[in-house]
Amino acid sequence: MAITASMVKELREMTGAGMMDCKKALTATDGDMDKAVEFLREKGLAAAEKKAGRIAAEGIVATCVSEDNKVASIVEVNSETDFVAKNDTFKEYVAKVAAQAAKTTATDIDAFLEEAWAEDTTKTVKEELASQIAVIGENMNIRRFDKVVTDGVVESYIHAGGKIGVLVEANTDNASDAVKECLKNVAMQVAALSPKYLSRADVDQDYLAHETEILTTQAKNEKPDANDKIIEGMVKGRINKELKEICLLDQVYVKAEDGKQTVSAYVAEVAKAEGITLELKSFVRFETGEGLEKKEENFAEEVAKQMGM
Repeated sequence: MAITASMVKELREMTGAGMMDCKKALTATDGDMDKAVEFLREKGLAAAEKKAGRIAAEGIVATCVSEDNKVASIVEVNSETDFVAKNDTFKEYVAKVAAQAAKTTATDIDAFLEEAWAEDTTKTVKEELASQIAVIGENMNIRRFDKVVTDGVVESYIHAGGKIGVLVEANTDNASDAVKECLKNVAMQVAALSPKYLSRADVDQDYLAHETEILTTQAKNEKPDANDKIIEGMVKGRINKELKEICLLDQVYVKAEDGKQTVSAYVAEVAKAEGITLELKSFVRFETGEGLEKKEENFAEEVAKQMGM
């Protein structure tokens, strides 16, 4: 029986398996769709081993927040292509990884991979990952995770379908809708402007010393005749401007109507309106593929090559 591109497409949509694997499965089962699905499942972990060397730099970030907003997790799971990252099977799997991370006692990725998979405790997280690689047909990697457990409130935000994920934690004894909306807005701020620190108190002193040295040299080059007091003032002003960009609390709130209100002032405004104490404590920001080498491929050419067209 002739195997058509539409048959391969249908099987791939059913299983999430790789295009070439789908074509082989249909060929081996003479086009029987049900048997082809079984064929792909029976391939098991062997398929995962063949794909282990490929670069997985696409993927998505997912979060999981408990109903009481006391526990939250964030994970990044990578795939080889953006096509797979948009696949529902892949998204469902990543959501399960996030749920696992919300309950884990592991403190590093190696320990996380070796613990029992919550949905089937006969497997480890690593073994379930290998099973998913076999079904989806691309190398995948659980790159990192973080978990927040708080006496206050933690909220999350996912941007662009999982390209960026954020958790924001606050000290407060009030988990009202207004508070959660506030933290969601702050998480959107973190996603958009990528602050390095929560406040000035958190800024690395070595970083400050290095920046001060560079800016002092710049100022002296610009005004070689200026005295030390003028140079010091120039450097202080420039450092202050930079801190307003890299410290979350000092950033201008993106939704500020006057274009001047800081994030700190916005949070204080919400706290006052609610009659509560509300203090930002921490944030976590994951962006898919940060620091990873990405393959540059023409997807149409890849499809044609794999299909033998």
